Amino acid sequence: MAMKVLILNTGSSSVKYSVYACHDGNAKELTKGLVERVGSKNANIKCECCLEHDATCAVHRIGTPGTLDIPDHRAAIAAICDILVSDRCVVVDDLSEIAGIGHRVVHGGEEFSQSTLIDEAVIAGIEKCCKLAPLHNPPALQGIRACQEVFPGVPQVAVFDTAFHASLPAHAYRYPIPAALYRDHGVRKYGFHGTSHRYVSEQAIKVLDMPAEDTRIITCHLGNGCSISAVKGGRCIETSMGLTPLGGVMMGTRTGDLDPYLPLFMIKELGMDVDEVDTLMNKKSGLFGVCGQNDMRDILKRADEGDRDCQLAVSMFCYSIARFIGSYAMVLGGADAIVFTAGIGENNAALRARILENAGFLGCHVDPARNAVNAENISTDDSTCKALVIPTNEELVITTHTARIVGEG
Repeated sequence: MAMKVLILNTGSSSVKYSVYACHDGNAKELTKGLVERVGSKNANIKCECCLEHDATCAVHRIGTPGTLDIPDHRAAIAAICDILVSDRCVVVDDLSEIAGIGHRVVHGGEEFSQSTLIDEAVIAGIEKCCKLAPLHNPPALQGIRACQEVFPGVPQVAVFDTAFHASLPAHAYRYPIPAALYRDHGVRKYGFHGTSHRYVSEQAIKVLDMPAEDTRIITCHLGNGCSISAVKGGRCIETSMGLTPLGGVMMGTRTGDLDPYLPLFMIKELGMDVDEVDTLMNKKSGLFGVCGQNDMRDILKRADEGDRDCQLAVSMFCYSIARFIGSYAMVLGGADAIVFTAGIGENNAALRARILENAGFLGCHVDPARNAVNAENISTDDSTCKALVIPTNEELVITTHTARIVGEG
């Protein structure tokens, strides 16, 4: 009999959910949806129901802005429960059919190197990591607490974005700063998007059809947030994001790596306070800082129309990613595959080609026809390093980990 698990991705003002049926190592999505504007009286709920029974079932919008009062995350999860047992959604007859709940938790620090069954000690560990992810871990905790009330006794599992990067060696994760900052405050590289990097690297190993322990894979998660990872033998040995998701490559609104003195310059010379610098670097920089736009589709359209700022932003973005790919090839001692995933990585052929235009030295050559249709393998037949496009599926990873851990329990 299939085990039904509820998967939650809880943000500060949203709850993304899905339900999967798991059996014999396979998982099938039954429904998914999103509660928006949590904490307000103009909330909105979108759900795709009946996937099990009618693949053509349309997206339902429940309520209109100003008609739904969802004051907190408990109310959001209660609303999701109402949907799951409603006539419009035939996924479960009763909430008791939910055998486990999986949560995406962004930061596990050094506390958690793998997905974990949640108890009070785990909750305390996630709370401890809140200082490292103040925008992400608190909402996840609210979701966990809410589920304890709504689903008393149902086992919950935390799947950490940072866990895949726990295999980084010390020479990769330590910063060249006084050791006390690492020892006493946990200041080190942690990396993010780990669930995505885990999934696409595992899929890439299957495509390569070679012993997993021999593979050298560079994974590029390119969306509004971007990160690059070097995966050797299935284990991550380097990644671009650091203590926080601010580091690494240029992103939609985040700086990526820059001169460490720049924040001090803004504080000392420009009179900005810490919060202003934080906002500038996280929300007003990256593509947005260069050209005033952070949606790559809009940027490319304006670049084609001759907007020089947008043209520069595109060049900077591609250069930033190519620079990391090149350095990670050195770290890995070569590369068997370069993988593109997430919104930009999966859908933008022109940017993929531009990023890889100098990758010939790695034995990677883009096939224009394959690239144009977002084929899985977009490299030429004679390429010794494959360029792959693999859609990410973080929810599936969370689902399989949750089902395994609940089943073991």
